[in-house]
Amino acid sequence: MNVWWTWNATASRAFAAIDPVLWDATKHSPLELLERVQKSTLAAACEEPGFRLALADALIHRAQSLNATPWYRRQAKLPQDLRVAYFCSEYAIHESMQQYSGGLGVLAGDHLKSASDLGVPLTAVGLLYEHGYYQQQFAQDGTTRVLYPRIRRETMPIVDTGHRVACPIGSSLVYARIWKVAVGRVSLFLLDADLAENKPEDRLLTEGLYKGEPQLRLRQQVLLGVGGSMALRIVDASPTVYHLNEGHAAFAAIERCAHLVERGATKEQAMSSVRASTAFTTHTPVPAGHDRYTVDEVWSYLRPTLERAQCSRADLAALGRERPKDEAEPLCMTVVCLRLASKVNGVAKLHGEVSRAMWTGAYGVKSAASVPISSITNGVHLPTWMHPLARDFWRTQAGFDPLAPEPNAAGWKKALDVDRAAFWSMRCALRAQLVAFARVRLARAAARRGASAAAMDAAQSMLRSDALTIGFARRFATYKRAPLLLHDLERLAKLLSNEKRPVQFLYAGKAHPRDTGGQELAQQIYQLAENPLFQGKIVLLEEYDMEVGRALVAGCDVWLNTPLRPHEASGTSGMKVPLHGGINCSILDGWWPEAFDGDNGWAIGDERELPREARDRADAESLYKVLEKSVVKEFFTRDRNGLPMQWIDRALASAATVSPVFSSHRMVADYCEKSYRMQATKRAR
Repeated sequence: MNVWWTWNATASRAFAAIDPVLWDATKHSPLELLERVQKSTLAAACEEPGFRLALADALIHRAQSLNATPWYRRQAKLPQDLRVAYFCSEYAIHESMQQYSGGLGVLAGDHLKSASDLGVPLTAVGLLYEHGYYQQQFAQDGTTRVLYPRIRRETMPIVDTGHRVACPIGSSLVYARIWKVAVGRVSLFLLDADLAENKPEDRLLTEGLYKGEPQLRLRQQVLLGVGGSMALRIVDASPTVYHLNEGHAAFAAIERCAHLVERGATKEQAMSSVRASTAFTTHTPVPAGHDRYTVDEVWSYLRPTLERAQCSRADLAALGRERPKDEAEPLCMTVVCLRLASKVNGVAKLHGEVSRAMWTGAYGVKSAASVPISSITNGVHLPTWMHPLARDFWRTQAGFDPLAPEPNAAGWKKALDVDRAAFWSMRCALRAQLVAFARVRLARAAARRGASAAAMDAAQSMLRSDALTIGFARRFATYKRAPLLLHDLERLAKLLSNEKRPVQFLYAGKAHPRDTGGQELAQQIYQLAENPLFQGKIVLLEEYDMEVGRALVAGCDVWLNTPLRPHEASGTSGMKVPLHGGINCSILDGWWPEAFDGDNGWAIGDERELPREARDRADAESLYKVLEKSVVKEFFTRDRNGLPMQWIDRALASAATVSPVFSSHRMVADYCEKSYRMQATKRAR
């Protein structure tokens, strides 16, 4: 019931030992495993010395991890009375808990896990979705099928707190049960509106993630912000700092103003106090990506809270419009956060620059340099994403623990000195595991489509374990340009036709159920993979989730990233690849400009501003040149021992330079030192 097991291999090993087949079938859900396992199977496992040893190791490891004095408690310069409330609309904790859609949720889940490992006093708030995002299938023609399987609360590691919150949304009083998830040392509270006492339309507020029309989304945001703030008071969390992760939680700040006014503060005092104790992280570098609603729409649903805060319709417009006097301008959730937070950051240095330029109007300044938006670059939670084989390699060959619960990971510089042959053996083993994983997934999808015996055999023998394996896995948004590689099919076919230098591409990703453009990109790749010219050399895996993501970042030799600069706020998938000796090949967007030094990966394109078609052509040409002249050549240039020495040196440089910097331990420590600490010195009473 404490999801500490999701990022600790010793715990997962104990569950898998009960029934490995059922463990996989339940998407690695301990509660569902224990519910479905045969009593005789469980009894047999308990008689197995290896299982008893694995269980004992897991219990000892958990006690040691959770009882040790963590990093935060050892920092005399940080306030020991800090209590952070973290708001986000989605959390990716584990593949068995489908409460996330993509990068925002993965970041939030990693943030909570690092807060636990480091001992940061943090409580998180979100919504409990009846069927989460969606499960993806591809039809025979490559079109996307959207499935909405419902969660079973009894097989989720959630505890009913016994508390309910009554959240006013327009003329309705929406009741929500407060569930709790123990994330190591961190508590995550999730609101569930699927209660009999609610109106049918109100019960749908927690049915799905990012599902439905804008009005439903707006009402969900009221429940998250207003209901979430109320819930924290009910469970007596007593935060000193509020961290709003993206604009979905903007209304939490308004509910806090209302609560302070009810306690005797003036409207101005309340806003000042809330602003002084609120941090806001923006994730969207494109104006169209920020939620906007008319003032009337927001007023209709938020009126009970606004009136408690003594805020008029004009006050609301002033909070949410870049130009408050422009009556034609809609209200923007991000602008509300900008106005009610004293600390605002983007999620990469480049994103910080883009955000400062984007929001000059909201701050009423002419120069982007005058906009008070900083940047804290995202990171990834190494214990969640690192394959146990890689961890064992760095421990034995480099002599340090890559998963130590500290933000300063100085040991990674030792990666440069490891034995090259041992490193290459580790890389080949991880690639082979990915190929085996992909074959199972492809065969499963083929069987579901009623494939013949020959087609099943082809799926089970697809891909090569000795081929240069290049991965592309992310949300299928059009700006991420998944088909950039397909710009010149003749050139691509030539690249893939050399049997002495085999190359293969693995794709995975989801588009929003209503994003027909993104789904068409997936269909284009699916159909290309079915083309005899590319069959077995380009594959598309369906149902991109955390499990698929872990397999790909561990096994791929190269991680391909081709967004339209500067549309990628940060991106984090590529940060996971160097942990396993993989290398990034990316557009200079998001986090990659901070990491790339010329020796630890490859850059695609340049920083020139060009029209879209010209940009696509130039970037595609650059990608082909990088692949043909550098990537393939380095991978297959071997010494007398069969080792690609130049490739290995680049891979080790990547591990040594990327892994210690782009971790969520470093990221959370940055928030503590640059944002939370400053907030705590000015917090509300």
